[in-house]
This record gives sequence, structure tokens and C-alpha cells, in this order.
Amino acid sequence: MSLKTAALSVAIGLGAIVLPTVGSARVYLDVDIAPPAPRVEVVPAARVGYVWAPGVWVKGHYIREHRGHHWVADSWEQRGNRWHRVEGHWD
Repeated sequence: MSLKTAALSVAIGLGAIVLPTVGSARVYLDVDIAPPAPRVEVVPAARVGYVWAPGVWVKGHYIREHRGHHWVADSWEQRGNRWHRVEGHWD
């Protein structure tokens, strides 16, 4: 099962809203159960030109850096009685 298929299955099972975009599918999670505890990972040695993007429900990975910006990792925000996933992004 691919990662996208697994994410879609989880999203549907949790009652998430799935909004298609051109060329890919985006899953917006807004659920009423708390997210899992953060993964405990050993961050591998630094790689020139890349930054580490920690995982949420999957293993972390390196992504190509954007000079002059820093990576803001995926996170969860509680909104009332529900939890919303904020996708990682460059800031």
C-alpha cells in the first residue's frame, strides 16, 4: 500500500475532508481524537544542502534546503474539541 493510499485510508476513517488539487491529492485532517505522541527518531548526520524534516506518523526525511528560509515542521493544533494538522512549510 502506498503512503498516499495509507494516508487517505486513515483520513477517511477519521472523518477528514479530502480536497483534490491539480496533479495530486491533499488530505486535510480535522479530527476529534488527539494525535499520536511525536516519533522518537535519531536524526542522521547533517547533509550539505538539505534540512531534516521530522516525521509525524511516518519516518522523518531530508528535504532540499531553501536558502534564507527555515523549515517549520508538521504540527497539530487543537481547535475547540478537534485537532487540525498543520502541514510543514518554509518560513
